[in-house]
Formats: sequence, structure tokens, C-alpha cells
Amino acid sequence: MTPKNTICLWYDRDAEEAANFYARTFPDSKVRAVHRAPGDYPSGKKGDVLTVEFTVAGIPCLGLNGGPAFKHSEAFSFQVATDDQAETDRLWNAIIGNGGEASQCGWCKDKWGLSWQITPRALTDAITDPDPAAAKRAFEAMMEMGKIDIAKIEKARKG
Repeated sequence: MTPKNTICLWYDRDAEEAANFYARTFPDSKVRAVHRAPGDYPSGKKGDVLTVEFTVAGIPCLGLNGGPAFKHSEAFSFQVATDDQAETDRLWNAIIGNGGEASQCGWCKDKWGLSWQITPRALTDAITDPDPAAAKRAFEAMMEMGKIDIAKIEKARKG
């Protein structure tokens, strides 16, 4: 059954490769279907992969091989909550190690330009601490990081 709401992600020609990477990398992710074009279209030919139905961390997505006209931007990102440093490292390193690039505050981009926030739950807890001084210290520590270091966040939170 088709989900009522699906995120459509535009790719040049690599929707199937991206979907397979996400399925291997993120828990509760899989490729559900690959659909080929029934006829020629502006950026492809009959029989080319046109769309890929997949799930990323339980979120239904459709990858569209729409050609080079549109690129991903930071205006859209997946925020993935991690439970510990090992999970944070694994996801971050998978994205960066597969041709992606690091950014600040837990953000990174995959090789297709899609933005990801690899966000430890400990970070969210720290920057929403009821003690404003503890929250501020944790926030300031985060602002200095690329990949989030939970131990440093907790140390800053405690003062």
C-alpha cells in the first residue's frame, strides 16, 4: 500500500545507488521497489531507473532520477537521533566515508548532496537542560564541533 505522505528526493541519475546506501547504513531502512521509465523522458530513456521507493529510518521516500536541474540543499535534512557515541560515529563515518563531507554541529552531506544531522539524544537533552547555564555550556561546546562528541557535551553540561 502506498503511504499517504512520501518524501520525494530528486537525484541526477543515482537514486538507486543512494537508496541502497541508505538501506545498508540506517536501521529500519530498505529499498522497496525500483521502477523503470515506460518511455523516454527529458533526462533519460525508456528502461532507465526512473524512481526508487525506499524507507530511511522508517520514513517513506521516493528517489526520482530527474536529471541535473535541481540539487539538494541544507533547507532539507534528515535528523537522525543516535543513542550513543558508537552509533553516532558509525553513521557519521559511513556518510563521510562514502564520498560525503563534514560540516558543523553534527551536520554532514552525503555524496549526493543530501544533508544529514547525526544528533545524539544526549546532545538534545543537554541543550534543553532546565538549567540555562548548563544548556548554554553544552550549546557552546556543540558550536565548536563537526561530529558530535558526547563526552565533551556532557563535560560542558556539567561545567
